[in-house]
Amino acid sequence: MIFNSVVFLSVFLPAVLLLYRLVPGRRGKDGFLCAASLVFYAFGGLGAIPVLLGSAVCSYAGGLILAGAAQRRKLACALAVAVLLGILCAYKYLDFLTGVVGSLLGIALPSPGLALPMGISFFTFHGISYVVDVYRDPARVCRRFGRLLLYISFFPRLVAGPIVRWQDAAGQLEEHPTSPELTASGLARFARGMAKKLLIADVAGGLATAVFALEGDALAAPLAWAGALGYCVQIFFDFSGYSDMAIGLGRLFGFRFPENFNYPYISRSLTEFWRRWHMTLNRWFVDYLYIPLGGSRRGKGRTLVNKFIVFFFTGLWHGAGWTFILWGLWHGLFVCLEEAARPALDRLERRRAGRALLRVYTLLVVVLGFVMFRAVSVEQGFFVLSRMFSHFSLAGTSRLAFETILTPARWAALGAGILLSTPVFPALGRRLGIRDGSPAASLGTGLLALVLLALCFLNISGGGFTPFIYQQF
Repeated sequence: MIFNSVVFLSVFLPAVLLLYRLVPGRRGKDGFLCAASLVFYAFGGLGAIPVLLGSAVCSYAGGLILAGAAQRRKLACALAVAVLLGILCAYKYLDFLTGVVGSLLGIALPSPGLALPMGISFFTFHGISYVVDVYRDPARVCRRFGRLLLYISFFPRLVAGPIVRWQDAAGQLEEHPTSPELTASGLARFARGMAKKLLIADVAGGLATAVFALEGDALAAPLAWAGALGYCVQIFFDFSGYSDMAIGLGRLFGFRFPENFNYPYISRSLTEFWRRWHMTLNRWFVDYLYIPLGGSRRGKGRTLVNKFIVFFFTGLWHGAGWTFILWGLWHGLFVCLEEAARPALDRLERRRAGRALLRVYTLLVVVLGFVMFRAVSVEQGFFVLSRMFSHFSLAGTSRLAFETILTPARWAALGAGILLSTPVFPALGRRLGIRDGSPAASLGTGLLALVLLALCFLNISGGGFTPFIYQQF
């Protein structure tokens, strides 16, 4: 089940909201949310339920052991994390590793073929966050399994985040009252996210899919760039749309999730890009990998190595394939180069032309990286990249492909996506003196939400739906 499906919007969500209000007591409400979350997850396949519950049980047991252990706590924490990562690796990476080993040995090894549970990367990282946070402070242990299960399985962020650290979630799990204001803002946020997904991401995604399917001379440079930009628009509005919907749904039940995106495409460095893109994943890797590796406390050389390691695992986390690994290493390379060239970059930052140049550089690196991320193979990735810098003229099959693929709707989605990727409208609101929370802003937000909901329901009634990109991770 996905947020933009008819079943979720017309049956599941209204029923859960109504019953949640009727169930008495905090424990009763939280128990109901756990059950509803498991029902939600079961729509993705009943076979994934034992994996989710097994991960939650391992996290719970690890926390209890750590809270009661006086000695060898580091070993106990390492074992608990290893078990959680072992579950993740078995389902997500075993086929990939089997293929790599088989290629190195020159033999064909049998593939385990385990079905990938939806959102396993996200609920595994939530479990690791709990275990490590309890290791760092045993007072944070959760004695009630139901409460921890709600933290790990809560349906708004179960399959694609945002990733909420246990240290941030524990207080809200104790008490998360609802209010009319929080409900209204949650519905508005949900509407905004659904509009991002349906009206921009899915249309731009059609452009990217059509371009990446081209072969040979049919793919000229203008089309290759259009496809690359289309995918950048698609993945940003698809994932930030999901995050908006998850944040909005959380508010309906009294939870406040952290923001996950902050206009990443206006960044002036790759380092800044990762402070704005998928911010909760970045914080997770900083807290639970970069800092344990030593962070920046052991000299410049070790800092660069630590950052490169983090980006290798960032790429691997996104998928079991060489395209994701190369994408992670690409970002890691430029983050490390920026760290080494920090004085020169700081000088550029002090000039308006320099800041503009840094924005162009960052966007170029991001766009080229996403080409490899989107490609179904390394070969296809390099083919599209090569076409972006050759075959500039449109003639024959490439002209026909350009005219067929670049429909008015896709041009409109691409233009709207590029415009809304910048903070132009918030800046315009400040210019006009409209402040967040003011009556004018609240009225405008409410009216916009109604319009967006109407457009989204018209879109859904007119055809099928496309799953969110990050559900596969």
